[in-house]
Amino acid sequence: MASVHTMSERGAQRTVDVAVIGGGVIGLGIAWTLAHSGRSVVVIDPDPAGGATFAAAGMLAAVSELHYREEALLDLMLASSTLYPDFIDSLGTDSNATGYQRTTTLNVGADAADRQALADLRAVQVANGLGVEPLTVREARVLEPLLSPQVSGAFLVEQDHQVDPRRLTERIQFALAALAPNGQDAVIRVRARGLLHADATDTSSRVTGVALADGSSIQADEVVVANGLWAGELDGLPEHLRLPLRPVYGDVLRLRVPEHLRPLLTCTVRGLVHGVPVYLVPRTDGTLVIGATQREDGSGVVSAGGVYQLLRDAQALVPAVSELELIETTARARPGTPDNAPFLGRVGCSGGDIAGLIIATGFFRHGVLLTPVAAQYCLQLIDGIADDRWRNFRPDRFSASREPASASLKGGLS
Repeated sequence: MASVHTMSERGAQRTVDVAVIGGGVIGLGIAWTLAHSGRSVVVIDPDPAGGATFAAAGMLAAVSELHYREEALLDLMLASSTLYPDFIDSLGTDSNATGYQRTTTLNVGADAADRQALADLRAVQVANGLGVEPLTVREARVLEPLLSPQVSGAFLVEQDHQVDPRRLTERIQFALAALAPNGQDAVIRVRARGLLHADATDTSSRVTGVALADGSSIQADEVVVANGLWAGELDGLPEHLRLPLRPVYGDVLRLRVPEHLRPLLTCTVRGLVHGVPVYLVPRTDGTLVIGATQREDGSGVVSAGGVYQLLRDAQALVPAVSELELIETTARARPGTPDNAPFLGRVGCSGGDIAGLIIATGFFRHGVLLTPVAAQYCLQLIDGIADDRWRNFRPDRFSASREPASASLKGGLS
């Protein structure tokens, strides 16, 4: 049995309305939305925005990211995409400070089979009411002149945009610091050890705060667990709760575009190259993000084969990539779940939900996109507002015993 801590944990130094464990884009986004609502909030993370968020390309691709048999996620992604402009505005800055751009996305195929796969995907997208416009290669090259003339087909998605996760999380931390009272830190750079409970013998009792690795603790009315792959390692989680998270590693490249080639691209290019996906995301600072491989080999180091694959496939779509300066290679693990859908909501127990506890993890490849809707939902939960649209994402859906029972995701996600 995981250890349980009482609210009188030795060394308690601070009391807040909400403690958020995890300082990735999800945790920071939740913290900002709650702080913006007038609550006192603290984020607990030894390396804020240093995990999967650091590597993320920031594509807000609700349409392009629709995968076969993952239609249950579509409403969540579309809702979050709609919330993004107001979420950015709430930070009190212009879009340039966060890298938020309403540029379009161009989906292209390298050969006839790739074109057919994208056409099949478009059929699913259109069936779900999404607008995807087929283009000829000539039309696509009018939009993006440096696109290879050898591509076999293209589809324009007006609705998919982008944000720079590094800039976004920097801005959120700045905004949180501005709201922190009496010069207190908005982000505590210490590892969270476990949850505090009102009853030290019962992990289903009310959660009252967070025990930290340095022996101190934070008392809070609500605790949000948003620390990605490490969520299941916290002490004091409800005994019956299962959070089956797996690391899905990806290699991401950043390149600098020389002046004579700028702008290399004006929209995000997502491609299939002999069945293998690749994306190219242009930044306003003259850099380009290329990603991302997907592997579950347990290795967190950058793969030479992954770098080769990304450069090869990116050049197949945009040959001028070979003239760019490679300035960064990054590998990070994204938190995947058995159904590739997030764990989001309260945890059920006998008699209702465990008070004071919200789980927000397992966002896999959609963390940046889903940040505003996850933050809004956490605010609703704390405000006592029911929103049954997202009940299928309850964090206890894989638990052996859960009350109230949650419905399984429609369609059986892959």
